[in-house]
Amino acid sequence: MQTFTLIFLFALLVTTLMQVWLSIRHIRHVRAHQHQVPEEFASKISLADHQKAAAYTCAKTSTRYPGILLHVVLLLTFTLGGGLSALSEFWAGWFSDPVVHGMALIISTFMIMSAVELPLSYYRVFVIEERFGFNKMTPLMFFTDLIKQTAIGLLLGAPLLFCVLWLMEKTGDLWWLYAWFAWIAFNLFVLAIYPAWIAPLFNKFTPLQDAALKTRIEQLMNKCGFTASGLFVMDGSRRSNHGNAYFTGFGKTKRIVFFDTLLARLEPAEIEAVLAHELGHFKLRHVIKRIAVSFIISLGFLSLLGYSMQQAWFYEGLGVTAGSVPSTAMALLLFFLVMPVFTFLLHPISSLYSRKHEFEADAYAAQNASADDLIHALVKLYQDNAATLTPDPLHSAFYDSHPPASIRVAHLQNQGQA
Repeated sequence: MQTFTLIFLFALLVTTLMQVWLSIRHIRHVRAHQHQVPEEFASKISLADHQKAAAYTCAKTSTRYPGILLHVVLLLTFTLGGGLSALSEFWAGWFSDPVVHGMALIISTFMIMSAVELPLSYYRVFVIEERFGFNKMTPLMFFTDLIKQTAIGLLLGAPLLFCVLWLMEKTGDLWWLYAWFAWIAFNLFVLAIYPAWIAPLFNKFTPLQDAALKTRIEQLMNKCGFTASGLFVMDGSRRSNHGNAYFTGFGKTKRIVFFDTLLARLEPAEIEAVLAHELGHFKLRHVIKRIAVSFIISLGFLSLLGYSMQQAWFYEGLGVTAGSVPSTAMALLLFFLVMPVFTFLLHPISSLYSRKHEFEADAYAAQNASADDLIHALVKLYQDNAATLTPDPLHSAFYDSHPPASIRVAHLQNQGQA
């Protein structure tokens, strides 16, 4: 057995056990604290709502177990089980051009993985979300969305994939640098077209009609030096009772979007505070920083792929004979299938970076709106979304991009007193 095979299997075992252990910890911790509302929330959230959040959290977390197992089975089947080699040989009978062959191999692999994982997605929506009163989707809507997502993925992703595979074939050892520039251009293009062209395919966006609220928001935007192409309300209630707000796009395509569920639940001052938080991300350049970090990381991964694809042990260690298949597409596919196995333990770093931005955006909101109003809004959102107030700390450190409720509220209270 190849040394890299042993390294891969060890990393897969560690990652899988960590995922299962974190889920078990999370469920146990949430259940252990479900009988009493945390003191700082006791006057705002009822015990019934707290227990609903606990049950919802445990139910969602429990669905990870079959997902983790399924991912391991698929990964081993495609790699050491010879699935990718068999699929490559199948497409070799249809396409001789390495770029076209590579596209068929990669697209079909991800199509198979998506199809196998589809029942779990359906279960989460129509069993878990339905059980707790969040789901508004119908099976027709679910599958219509799936078809749209697949079509958009192919429409946008296929040209990018063709470009990357062509660069890998034609531009020599520095292909990964040219592919990186193509990746940057692609992401900026999607960011630009998403608000006006992609998002409306799934939801209806209408201009904000509440004149008083609109005036209030525009005053906040002027105060923060933010300009947007419009204020929109999204019909999120068509699919779910969950609420949120966000801004999207960049340059002249920036727009602020409120879920209709959020507007129905929050008071104007609370909506203003939530928006001030989102504007904090913009004003403090968090979006730009995150994009820049993601581009830097992608450059590192692409350069590592450039090295790995020239090593026989990389293919053979993952169950593929390098000489029997076109190496470029296979290398790309193998790399992105197994990379999450080796990077899982880095998740807390990503979460910590995201939480840092959330604290900074909260501080900005406290300076430009009201810390108390943001606290009231967050409590309502925790309640309405059945978000647990008592997550397991280690699980939260791995998975949560936002600080736990108690820490976040305490931080805001300190901001309000400053």
